[in-house]
This record gives sequence, structure tokens and C-alpha cells, in this order.
Amino acid sequence: MISEEKLQILTESAKYDVSCSSSGSRRKNEGGIGNGYAAGCCHSFTPDGRCISLLKILLSNDCIFRCKYCMSRADADVPRATATPEEICTLVMDFYKRNYIEGLFLSSAVVKSPDYAMEQLVRTVKMLRTEYNFHGYIHVKGIPHADSLLAHEAAKYADRMSYNIELPSETSLKLLAPQKSKESLLLPMKQLQRETLAFRAEKRKGYFLPAGQTTQMIIGASPEPDGQILRLTQSLYRANGLKRVYYSSYVPVVQDSLLPAVGAKPMREHRLYEADWLLRFYGFSAEEIVEDDGNLSLELDPKCAWALRNPQFFPVEVNRAPLEVLLRVPGIGARSAQKILSARRYAKLGFSDLKKMRVVLKRARHFITAGGKFFGTENQAVLRGLLTAGEAQAGAVQLDFFRELQAARTALTGEL
Repeated sequence: MISEEKLQILTESAKYDVSCSSSGSRRKNEGGIGNGYAAGCCHSFTPDGRCISLLKILLSNDCIFRCKYCMSRADADVPRATATPEEICTLVMDFYKRNYIEGLFLSSAVVKSPDYAMEQLVRTVKMLRTEYNFHGYIHVKGIPHADSLLAHEAAKYADRMSYNIELPSETSLKLLAPQKSKESLLLPMKQLQRETLAFRAEKRKGYFLPAGQTTQMIIGASPEPDGQILRLTQSLYRANGLKRVYYSSYVPVVQDSLLPAVGAKPMREHRLYEADWLLRFYGFSAEEIVEDDGNLSLELDPKCAWALRNPQFFPVEVNRAPLEVLLRVPGIGARSAQKILSARRYAKLGFSDLKKMRVVLKRARHFITAGGKFFGTENQAVLRGLLTAGEAQAGAVQLDFFRELQAARTALTGEL
């Protein structure tokens, strides 16, 4: 059994990695233990609305690399620990049988060498699948510079893999993570994507990364503007077929003269996620989303900001506008747009109909007409003030929710 001290060190070291989400895996139980088909990660939600848990742990935090921002870097004065594959497997099975978790997120520092660290990860997931007959969700973090055959072997047993890009430019990588390179991170992604497509095209038996790949970027540790980050994100989705790009606000967990003294603003991370959503589901390009200075507005969400910069496209008539136009209207989401397309085949839609479809009319009414009727304002200064005020109110509601949640926890646990 793994010791409590070792478990605390390895789980604490893993908490800054955010590149995991609900699984999206197709791996079903085939006579063993667990089921990765609808599993996901701790404090996340599956498509059917369940909140489920994932053991998030490093195999080792004893790193030979010296990435400036990392609490596990070789010259950091922190407690070190390394688990064996057997210890990780025993822990996973014990936690699963106790209903603590539904899957595993396994990463590691570069212990001894990239190949050695990756070998230990492969041994662990292979042992879980073949010896413990575990069919739950497994996400493995790839090791830069490790042999490509090891990445291929891991992909045969994992549901999802990720290579963290960490920083948005080669210049920042050389400065803050000199032992990593853009090539060492992007080449394994491309290789795994090619192999995944070939596996599915040939309809081979078994599994090969059924939940695809993700990556993570640290925001605020280096000076790249939002536009550069989003262009890289756009490229990763289009060329590498990634499922998700995650953004992690820089937190100064270690001190270094090359790093900012304060952490990144959480709102910047929030805006990047909103922009990321527009890239994936709303037909926007990175160039369209950012402001003239190359960054996202912190006052307004990216779709509203784009609409204010492009008044020539509005208002649009919801009874005639095509899908790609409706998707660009603030307050109309992807589902609402589909509902509009379906309903208007049978009747002319009015504002009362849009309200029933969950269209956010506080925003949308300034950018649409319904049956020729318009209930918004075309005064840009007034409109910006209304939209900005709406953002502030939404933030206040969210803050109140978290306060209520904390109060509920305090009442249940007696903690201050």
C-alpha cells in the first residue's frame, strides 16, 4: 500500500494540471471492473449531468527538468516522492471499490529520463488493464522527448492522452522551460492523431485513444497576447484534432526572476474559454474574436464584443437568417439557433416564442428583429453600457452562489 505521506505529496503536485474533463470514451465493461463509457473527472460533469470523480495523481514529482513555473522542477526545495506502478494500481482499485473514484488521471515528472518516466506510466496503465481487468476511464499525460513507441503503447490502454504545450510560443518555452521544445510537444500529438485516424478507418478491434487528446496552456506566465494564444488554439483544433485546449491562470507557486510576481487575472482565463467555445461551435476565427490590441475584452464576453465592433451585420431577422448568422447573435446559443430553424418552418416567430426557446432576450433584442419588430437600441454607447452592466450583474450572482456554497459547507462540516 502507498504511504499516506507519499500520497499527499503526489496528489498535491498534480493539482495544477487542468487538462482533463468528462471522458467522452467509448470503452465499455467487457467482463472486468469499471466502465469508462460515461466517466469523467473530479468536479466535472458527464453529458447526462452526473458529477463524478477521478483520482488525479503523479507517479513521481522527482523531476530532472527545470521549468521555471513548476513546483516539481529539479532545483525546487520541495518534498519528493515516487510511486511504483504496483502502488498506483492498488490505490486505484481500492478507491474504485470504495466508490471514491470512477477513473484515473495519471501524470509524472520526468524522473531519471523521459523514456524511463514514460515506461513507468505505460507499465501502470497496462497493468491496470491486463492484470487488474480495470475498464474505467484512464487519462495519461505524455512525457516530452520520450520514444514514440512508448506513446503508441500508452495509447493502446489509455482512453485519453495529453501533451501540455504549457506556453504559447517557442520563445517563452526556451526562456522558461529550456528542456522542452515546440517540436517535442507537437510531434507526439500529430503522430497519435494519425494513428488514431488510421485505427478508426481500418475498424480494428479494441481501443486506441477513444476519448482523443487534450492539452493545456499557462496564461500569464509569459507575455503573449490573447490573439496569439487563440491562433495557436485554432491551429491545434484544425491540424491536430484535439478535443479540448485548457487554459490555466498562472499561479506564482515558485519564485523566479523571470516569472511575474503576481498571478494572472481569473477573468482573462474565463474570456479565453468563452472565445475557445466560439472557435469550436460558433464558426468564429481567432482573428475575428480579439480586439484591435490583440487581446480579449475583460468587460464583455467575446461574442458581444464582436457584435459591437460590427454593427453593420445587425439587426438580423430571426425568421430568415441562416444558421451561421444566428450563431453570431449575442444571446442565441447553438441549441436555441437549431430550435429557431426548426420552429420557423411551421410559423412566423415572435419575441414571446424566442423567450420560450431560452433565447437571452436581454442581449439578443438589440441585435435581432422578429417579424419585422425591433425592441432594442441602436445607440452604441447605450448598448455597451447595458451589456457591460449585464456582465457585472452576472458576476455578482456567481459570487453570491459561491458564498452560499461555502456557507452550506461550513454548516455541514463546522469549519470556518
